[in-house]
Amino acid sequence: MDKSYENEYYKNQLIRSSGSSSLNFGESQGTGTDKDLIFKLTLVVKELKESRNSLKILNYINEGNQDFRTFLLIEVEELIAIASKMIINKK
Repeated sequence: MDKSYENEYYKNQLIRSSGSSSLNFGESQGTGTDKDLIFKLTLVVKELKESRNSLKILNYINEGNQDFRTFLLIEVEELIAIASKMIINKK
C-alpha cells in the first residue's frame, strides 16, 4: 500500500478494530453469565463491522491486493454472522 496519510489511517484503523474484536472474543470465552457473554460478543460484532467499513473504503480506493481485500471482506462477513448468531442463541 502507498504510504499516504489516508492509507495509513485506514490501515491502522483496520489493525486496531480487528485486534479489538479478537481480544474481546477471547474475553467472551471467560465470562460467567450469559449477559456478560452477550455484552462482549456485541463488542466483537461492533469492531468487526468497523473492520468491514475500513476494508470497504480500502476496496473503494483500490488500495492493496484485490484478491486479498476480497478474501478479507468475505471473512469479516462470516465472522459477523457467526458472532451475531451466538448472540441470538444466548438470548
